[in-house]
Amino acid sequence: MSKDQQQDTAQGTSHDTRPKAEVFVHCPLCGADDYRVKVEDTIGTRVADPRVHYTCTSSAFGEHGRIVECRSCHLVYMNPRPHHEAVVENYGDVEDQSYIEEEQGRIETFAESLAHVQKYRRSGHLLDVGCHVGTFLTLAQDAGFDVAGVEPSRWCSDIANSRIDGKVHCGAVEDAPLPDGGYDVITLWDVIEHLPDPALDIRAIYSALRPGGIFAVSTMDVESLFAKAFGKRWPWYMQMHLVYFSRQTLPEMLRREGFQICEVSTHVRRVRLTYLASRLDAYSPTIGRLASGVLDKVGLAERTVGVSFGDIFTVIARKPESA
Repeated sequence: MSKDQQQDTAQGTSHDTRPKAEVFVHCPLCGADDYRVKVEDTIGTRVADPRVHYTCTSSAFGEHGRIVECRSCHLVYMNPRPHHEAVVENYGDVEDQSYIEEEQGRIETFAESLAHVQKYRRSGHLLDVGCHVGTFLTLAQDAGFDVAGVEPSRWCSDIANSRIDGKVHCGAVEDAPLPDGGYDVITLWDVIEHLPDPALDIRAIYSALRPGGIFAVSTMDVESLFAKAFGKRWPWYMQMHLVYFSRQTLPEMLRREGFQICEVSTHVRRVRLTYLASRLDAYSPTIGRLASGVLDKVGLAERTVGVSFGDIFTVIARKPESA
């Protein structure tokens, strides 16, 4: 029985006042059912659109369900949140042509992420969960890794499968045929915040790693100075993000599932300047168009730059050798 089904059964009589597409959940980290509301629901009864709310390049900032903070462990998460089946269905329908158009920035970002992984493991079998169109997998394969992926979007997984020698499973990680101890490295780049039950998926990843295997994961830091300064206008409050970790809560979840933490570091993304200007559209379309026009005129639209506001971080963890 999935956690959604367990919550439906355990809480259906006391909390079932919202549409069936949403479920109330206990804290994904400590299991407590005691929270304070951090940011109120802004999406209301509107139906989420995979093309708007679930693409990697979505600019639907500030559109989300109710976001709460656990009083016990301080994990921040959406509650209620979309049912697991609805989440998988939405990601299955995702097509994201804008990602392809911006892929050069992704390539440069993932090259740095791969170098980070290679400090701990230079070769072996690598699985990228949420691999999208296979950008990172292509780089890892070129570097000598035997690669495979998991990706829920049918459109994305078809592209990824055409790019690599290994297999990309189209679906969720808990449904993927992952052999116990089959991988030396597993990566989740900007994925864990999208998972309805991250602890369950971390458990599956732990089993799929060989003893001594490396797990690399990046996500947003809800406790960063940037997030606190923006408050409810922090751009990463979005419908597709279900769990908001910090530099304290993510390592804690990994430890609870058996991992040893190797390092926690700030993550830097590389993007085209014109793409960065387009992100302004969510706040002011006029300013966004103006910035894009200026960049085109001065010939800087295609230049890539490293961007870090301190609110994205990477954790490298290891499965113990004795496991």
